[in-house]
Amino acid sequence: MTPFDLSKRVAFVTGGNGGIGLGMAKGLAAAGATVVIAGRNKAKADAALAELKAIGAQAAFVELDVLKEASCHKALDQAASTFGRLDILINNAGTSVRKPPEQLTAADWHLVMDTNLTSAFFCSQAAYPHMQRAGGGKIINIGSMMSIFASSYATPYASSKGAIVQMAKSFAVAWAKDNIQVNAILPGWINTDLTRKAREQVEGLHDKVLARTPAQRWGEPGDFAGVAVFLASPASDFITGAAIAVDGGYSVQA
Repeated sequence: MTPFDLSKRVAFVTGGNGGIGLGMAKGLAAAGATVVIAGRNKAKADAALAELKAIGAQAAFVELDVLKEASCHKALDQAASTFGRLDILINNAGTSVRKPPEQLTAADWHLVMDTNLTSAFFCSQAAYPHMQRAGGGKIINIGSMMSIFASSYATPYASSKGAIVQMAKSFAVAWAKDNIQVNAILPGWINTDLTRKAREQVEGLHDKVLARTPAQRWGEPGDFAGVAVFLASPASDFITGAAIAVDGGYSVQA
């Protein structure tokens, strides 16, 4: 197998039916992986499957409610049973509630933390026995620039994204003995449905992002294809517990 070849590998991507998740799914598929996209919106998933199959991918959709532990385990088990193995998990599902911290409700907090962080814990636990039996695997957690920087209007989101990086490091240490590498990707400001809503809600956000980003543009979902393949492939077998920024230089600009 060549370093970036994902032939005969099976990847499971939460929130893989759009945005960054779909961008990564396309990259994995182009490298030869069978891709299972998981989420609740079947109509959106059907459109994503059509895009994947248009590039010759073997792809499937599994219904998943990331807020429910049983659903996470059932979806991962179903994918492994259908394709005979599970090699790659990308914990990408995410949401945000944008309010000053004093206005947040308990429901706001739990929605964001459970969607972004707890679901990744459940899915990783569910993936572990399949990867252990296979002799190894790759888990990729999707963090954020807010894993590094503070936010006045997205306290639960920033908290969850800081924690998901630490969780990746903890899994990396615990599961290194099983040849399972666990890393994180930290997206910068990317042009997705989630950030389009942010630009509507946060005054001046678009111009502030451009002013700080050396690449002088917002990122696109396709910018994540390469890093996803790298972290999912044998090329990264000696890399674990890392957090890689994909941000056009945003995080290194003073």
